[in-house]
Amino acid sequence: MPAQHKLVFAGAAGQLEGVLHLPDDAPQAVAVVAHPLPTMGGTMENKVVTTLAKTFVELGYAALRFNFRGVGNSAGEFDSGNGEVEDVLAAVRHVRDEFGHLPLILSGFSFGGYVQARAAQHLHPQPHKLVLVAPAVGRFAMPHVPHNTLVLHGEQDEVIPLAEAFDWARPQHLPIVVLPEAGHFFHGRLNQLKQIVLHEFHGCRI
Repeated sequence: MPAQHKLVFAGAAGQLEGVLHLPDDAPQAVAVVAHPLPTMGGTMENKVVTTLAKTFVELGYAALRFNFRGVGNSAGEFDSGNGEVEDVLAAVRHVRDEFGHLPLILSGFSFGGYVQARAAQHLHPQPHKLVLVAPAVGRFAMPHVPHNTLVLHGEQDEVIPLAEAFDWARPQHLPIVVLPEAGHFFHGRLNQLKQIVLHEFHGCRI
């Protein structure tokens, strides 16, 4: 059975808490998964976040989900995305210390997707891939992302309208996978979300 255990690691604002998910065999890659907006109750226990982490483990990757600064037992205060980028970079340092330079996937939901898109710009080497679920375009200044980024969005997203996602993606010629009738939190659609991510990575050389 895949294992998971709680951990703490050093961040710029103090210790950050997380949960590391491990596959049965030696991981082929490592994924860092970021949660939605803390000021709206977002934590690493969000169902989309836990679904993503477990999906990466099913693919044979290690996955770290963690609480941003000021959430749960993570030190610090909400910093509108700036400090949270530092938190992601700290999480990446932690997994690279533990697993070496395995291929890295950055994944995030909503605000977490915005933070991951920004964090990717600070990493060298670049992440192998970004997986962004309903990224918070329109709410925050989303940067452009690599052409192989996987973006998933609900057709009936009531928080980040699909039209705004297309306005961001169109100048980049960036495809979006749209889940018909799905809302922002993908209620009743988490298995479909999982299957799309599995399909994206199956047969992909990591």
